[in-house]
Amino acid sequence: MSLPIIFCIDDDAQVLRAITRDLKSRYRDRYRILSTTIISEALDSLLELNNKGEAVALFLADQRMPEMQGVKFLMRAMQYFPEAKRALLTAYSDKDAAIRAINEVRLDYYLVKPWDPPEERLFPVIDDLLHEWQCDYHPVFRGIKVIGYQYSQSSHELKDFLAGNLVPYQWLDVRTDKDGQKLLANNGLSEADLPVVLLEDGSVLSMPGLAELAGRIGLNPQIERRDIYDVVIIGAGPAGLAAGVYGASEGLKTLLIERRAPGGQAGTSSRIENYLGFPTGLSGAELTRRAITQATRLGTEFLSPCSVRSIGQKDGYKRIVLDDAEDILTRSVVITTGVDYRKLDTEGVAALTGAGIYYGAAMTEATACRDKEVYIVGGGNSAGQAAMYLSKFARNVYILIRKDDLSATMSAYLIDQIAAEENIHLMPKSEVAAAHGSDRLESLAIRSYETNEVTNHPADALYIFIGAKPYTDWIELGIMKDDKGFLLTGRDLKNLTDYGRIWKQRRDPYLLETSCPGVFAAGDVRAGAMNRVASAVGEGSMAISFVHKYLAEVK
Repeated sequence: MSLPIIFCIDDDAQVLRAITRDLKSRYRDRYRILSTTIISEALDSLLELNNKGEAVALFLADQRMPEMQGVKFLMRAMQYFPEAKRALLTAYSDKDAAIRAINEVRLDYYLVKPWDPPEERLFPVIDDLLHEWQCDYHPVFRGIKVIGYQYSQSSHELKDFLAGNLVPYQWLDVRTDKDGQKLLANNGLSEADLPVVLLEDGSVLSMPGLAELAGRIGLNPQIERRDIYDVVIIGAGPAGLAAGVYGASEGLKTLLIERRAPGGQAGTSSRIENYLGFPTGLSGAELTRRAITQATRLGTEFLSPCSVRSIGQKDGYKRIVLDDAEDILTRSVVITTGVDYRKLDTEGVAALTGAGIYYGAAMTEATACRDKEVYIVGGGNSAGQAAMYLSKFARNVYILIRKDDLSATMSAYLIDQIAAEENIHLMPKSEVAAAHGSDRLESLAIRSYETNEVTNHPADALYIFIGAKPYTDWIELGIMKDDKGFLLTGRDLKNLTDYGRIWKQRRDPYLLETSCPGVFAAGDVRAGAMNRVASAVGEGSMAISFVHKYLAEVK
């Protein structure tokens, strides 16, 4: 953590060197001493320090500066660091101005030049001021800050992207957070510029796209070198991350591409309690963090956020075409793109998505549900895990399902946990008929299947878990799918009526191989997958063994 700052300004360079020397001799182990003779440079530095979340403990400003008097400078400095202590360096003739400044800028002290010896005339004063500052000081967040509206889809996308990529950030709601309002004003921005991201280096991004943000925070949105890979893995859910770990650990030149954030649907889970080796469970974010660390340590290259437009063939290689039209050549491909949540086609839902209505766990919005009325649509394990997590914040959580109970769709341990929570309420045989609100969700119309009666309920948030569809619309190259869009692999291909026309290899397809030799599928995107984190991890690692066999054939 950076040390707090003592900031000095005096247009006389000789005096500034003297005060800086004396301060460093006593305080350099506990404070950073910054100094300048130029007003504009000082003000620019204060803006940058404020954006970065630095702490200024004390300002020392000379009163008689031709560009701006010290009192006026301190007034400007208060805009950035109102809690800092303020002292003037004055000549004896300036004492009256210093006394007036006590009321104007809440001046804490004035020091008459010269201050020799500092042990008697400087350090005791500074010690008292710094001690008083430390008593009231509360460390501010140092890191990325996101300023926006709580119920804004673009703000939600930025928060969700950062959280999904395990990037710490501070959220500042411009309507309720004075620090967010002040940061906007200090940077000359208005609400029309939202959402705004302040980076750790103090720079400011207004309404950034995800690719721009990724590039600025050190993620890798562009391929750095044009090598030919042994295997490219498309999708960084549990299956893709496992394939990345095993591919790199077994000496394959491995690239992992993710269109948004690693972890997939599992990465948004608040608690996975049935994964082997973790008796108390672990969050999807923690599992993702461990897997990414492991894969990158072993040598897997990671490209995110980046979408694949298509897979083609070129000179015996697989040609990966990215959204920016850049090509990547690889000897083999593993598709682990998983599934997307199905959309709820109900009146009002689309317009309020991101403004109180969310697909999946959306853990970034959980704290905003404190003491609110929250609804969940869906009866699977993901819905149950979300209900348990949200119940820690919400006044009430309501689970809407079409069936009589949860026994057919949810694991028994989750059903028992939900039953034990007093603020979780099951609403069987019901559905959302409409969502209402102006700029955010305000109420839900809920229809009973038994009576067909529609009743209106106040609602602050709606989380939707109504099943999933495979993310395969982009896949061509003659890769066969079932009637729901899942990728067919292995022995399932032999059941196709035109199998002989499609498959031209002398061998049968490998277990996880698609109808295109050298292109494999693993995890939820594959037809017949078990839709469990453990099975996805197993298939991802198994796919690499088939990649080895395929590469041995084509060498």
